[in-house]
Amino acid sequence: MFGVSTYCLHEVPLDSALERLSGITRMVEVMDEGNHYLTDPSILENYSFQYSVHAPYHGINIASVFETIRRASVEVTLECFSMAAELGADVVVHPGYYAWKQERNFALQQFDQSHRELFNAAEELSLTFYFENMGDMDFFLVRTPDELDIIGDTGLALDVGHANLNNCLKAFLETPFHHMHIHDNEGKRDSHSPVGCGNIDFHSVLAALFRTHAVPVLEVTTFDGVTASIKALGQLG
Repeated sequence: MFGVSTYCLHEVPLDSALERLSGITRMVEVMDEGNHYLTDPSILENYSFQYSVHAPYHGINIASVFETIRRASVEVTLECFSMAAELGADVVVHPGYYAWKQERNFALQQFDQSHRELFNAAEELSLTFYFENMGDMDFFLVRTPDELDIIGDTGLALDVGHANLNNCLKAFLETPFHHMHIHDNEGKRDSHSPVGCGNIDFHSVLAALFRTHAVPVLEVTTFDGVTASIKALGQLG
């Protein structure tokens, strides 16, 4: 079963998105942003989906060298944790970024502090969260497998499109991961294209997915792209 991110219907209200997704999947990842910003998780209880939640990320930076921004980013993420815990949902979190090469070491220290705070809160809430590998944007943390030591024992949400942009998808597929974001691209732009519209080898992706039993979530730009991706993945077996 492939889950689907509400990202594909981000232009409509959350209840409308859930209604439309009910016809194609039993697992939904709520993009806690924009029209789908979760202020009241009870709306999700009207549906029988298994849920995960993608924590807010626009304007959020848990590795910020500015302590006030770091703390605020953690606070927003913890609000997401609280609502996800009510649903029994796992959460995907972006690891943050820095603006100048000279700031990397301090940004890592800031990330470590945020990581500890998130880890402790997750334990109290009996919640599981994962850090997502990032795309080819300068100064983002966790772009390649050799940075996985940064996240310690916290699980990885493997974004195959992001890994493809950094030319390290094969290496990422050989690492332990627990959650997967599925979308395609040509290796040049984070287009979140339907499966089969880029140059990603999805035979190897599916092989790794079946080996790890990770939770797969289609994170494609449009609803039609999602349905096309489900069909394409079904044809691959």
